[in-house]
Amino acid sequence: MAERILGAIEDRVVGVLGGGQYGRLLSEAGSRLAIPIVALDPSPASPAKQISAISLLHPNLAHVEGAYTNAKDIQALAERVDVITVEIEHVDVQALFQIRDLYRKVGGNLGKGIEIFPSPETIAIVQDKLSQKAFLHKLNVPVAKFIDLPDPTPESVGEAAKILGLPFLLKARRNAYDGRGNFLVKDLSDVPQGLKALQGPLYAEQYAKGVVNEIVAVVVRNVKGEIQSYGIAENVKHGKIGHLVRAPARLQSKVITLSAESLAEKAISNLGEGAVGVFGVEFFVLADGSLRAHEIASRPHSSAHHTVEASETSQYENHLRAILSLPLGSTELKVSSATTLNLRSTPDSVEDVRAAVSRALETKGATVHLYGKKDAPGKFDSPKGRKIGHVTVVGPSDADVNDRICQILGSLGDDALVPRPPKPHPRPLVSVLMGSDSDLPNVRDATRILDQFKVPFETLIVSAHRTPKLMNRFCEEAASRGVRVIIAGAGGAAHLPGMVASESNLPVVGIPVKGPTLDGVDSLHSIVQMPRGVPVATVGIGNSTNAALLAIRILSLSDPKYSVAIEEYRANMERVVLEKGEKLKEAGWTWKLDGNP
Repeated sequence: MAERILGAIEDRVVGVLGGGQYGRLLSEAGSRLAIPIVALDPSPASPAKQISAISLLHPNLAHVEGAYTNAKDIQALAERVDVITVEIEHVDVQALFQIRDLYRKVGGNLGKGIEIFPSPETIAIVQDKLSQKAFLHKLNVPVAKFIDLPDPTPESVGEAAKILGLPFLLKARRNAYDGRGNFLVKDLSDVPQGLKALQGPLYAEQYAKGVVNEIVAVVVRNVKGEIQSYGIAENVKHGKIGHLVRAPARLQSKVITLSAESLAEKAISNLGEGAVGVFGVEFFVLADGSLRAHEIASRPHSSAHHTVEASETSQYENHLRAILSLPLGSTELKVSSATTLNLRSTPDSVEDVRAAVSRALETKGATVHLYGKKDAPGKFDSPKGRKIGHVTVVGPSDADVNDRICQILGSLGDDALVPRPPKPHPRPLVSVLMGSDSDLPNVRDATRILDQFKVPFETLIVSAHRTPKLMNRFCEEAASRGVRVIIAGAGGAAHLPGMVASESNLPVVGIPVKGPTLDGVDSLHSIVQMPRGVPVATVGIGNSTNAALLAIRILSLSDPKYSVAIEEYRANMERVVLEKGEKLKEAGWTWKLDGNP
């Protein structure tokens, strides 16, 4: 038994099946709470073992060199820990059942028995992809159509193809992760190759067509059944050195986000009382906004790496809290935007990865995590390469984070993540609306000010009368896309600002546009006389400059750089007025008359 650590919140020792990247990040989280963690991994220098000298507490707590698929090695780990968890699902689950039965009340480091979270029952479902699909389907969680192949032959696969259609996927039931264990059948002539490539127990799954987003809901659940969500992150494929994960996801509708969170919580809660710890549920978002659950991960998820820097409590700390029956920490974001660049290295990309890491060290809001993985024959030679680390970038807005990611990617970002004005910004903070193109001259000063202050914005034609469905869709999606302020210019009846304010919770700034009859007074009265409960901040007739400045002041409440910019702008206005005053003193009252400069 280890000597007790003064002030430690826990005397129990946690054993982790696997010592890779997740084990390393769990060890980092555990070290801050003085929670002893022992890893079982084949490598004596695995990422988790490199940063944890647990044997200094007691020689018997040394990390275990062995396989998490070997019952004897799992037994060796069990003898020196009190709680067992996993960083990978593909473990010997039967060994876990046996250990739980053997050590229910005695054994382990403290001699009081061993708990296993997630439970062997939960892991058994998750590690079998067909069992996952059947479990989700039974819960009415939408999944792609699937067919078991108990005897996978070209003939049985051909029968499945008649039901699923082409293309479809052949999938391995076990040891399938990170794209491995899948084979896309485009034509029935591909089937023999697929059967040869996968072997083992298989099933067939309908190919998901029209996928517009790949998202992940990460949740944490404790032994009491309490569950909290980290929200939705979006996986964005990138290319040569890895891919991006953005949080929070900016989807077409808030409804999609809420639905994905609800379905994820429903699925994990129904895995049983042993579903304890962090889980990730992956979804496809289809073009019509519907969801298809892809798979479940019963461990911390790479799509929530950002929680270390961006959340009140990281997924790794909350996983430890959950399995040790400690109070769960808040899962709320501390920042407005976060993006993780997952780094993969191949022989052709080694130098590109190293250069990107160097640029990350010079980038504001960027934190580099390198896992310390040693070279392994064949790993780096695979087409996808080997994941060697990640960089998390946080910032006050999606646009800031995008710019910082571009700085890290350097020449690799030649697909222009951030178009420059006057094109619409892909991650706008301000939307500038007008009822028709004839209103553009009246809002152009606002766009110049926004451009001058480097505010990401978009300009859209949206008519309250002629395109009401478009207006409603814009209002429904704006906040989900990251928009924080709406500027709307309108003339005549001038219903656009008010209608937008009635359909959106975002602040709306209205610009009365001068018309041909009443010089804009009609527009001013229409916009300013909104009923109680539907506010529109209204500026002077045609004064789109003030509309933009007001929007920037609203942004400055959550982003200090805009506050500084406003101060500089006001100081410059004061300087210009004072200079003109001095000029008037020098030139006298004839200044600017009769061509005097």
